[in-house]
Amino acid sequence: MKARVSRVYRRLLKRREELKALPNHRLVEAKPVGIDQQWSSDVTYIRLGRRWVYLAVVLDLYSRRVIGWQLAERLDGDLSRGALRQAFTSRQPAPGLLLHTDRGVEYRARKTQALLQRHQVRHSMNRPGQCTDNAEVESFFKTLKGELLHATSFVTIRQLLKHIRNYIDRFYNTQRLHSGLGYQTPREFEAVM
Repeated sequence: MKARVSRVYRRLLKRREELKALPNHRLVEAKPVGIDQQWSSDVTYIRLGRRWVYLAVVLDLYSRRVIGWQLAERLDGDLSRGALRQAFTSRQPAPGLLLHTDRGVEYRARKTQALLQRHQVRHSMNRPGQCTDNAEVESFFKTLKGELLHATSFVTIRQLLKHIRNYIDRFYNTQRLHSGLGYQTPREFEAVM
């Protein structure tokens, strides 16, 4: 007997330059001193019964306020673009906004890049293997999972959607105090500006 091994590999259907990661501009940028100067976005996985659903969020790095989010059953570019569209609609930032993301393919996709170009956004990405480059969003996900999702089970995506909406709109942005904001809520911190 002789073992036969076939080659196992994935072919990239898109050209590599279309999926090229961008440099990390946050390393050289000063901290934001007002709203809509720097945003950060990422996606997390949430267990729903025996399957996974996905949550994309956009945070304003000045106030840590969640300004866009979307929950979906599929992890694709539509998910991240939906959260970004919500953020653009709610804030309407001036050209030159810096958006920082991880190196996920959903942020490198052609449609996502076109959306960012339409809004004249400068896009920045994490360095390879450096998830701490996007620490603010990772911290939000940890807080959300610890305060809302831990030891709670949701049966339907509709039920989960309702609870996440309430958490973000009625608690995180409006009532939850942040030590990094001088023990103010994101909404209060922006109002003082």
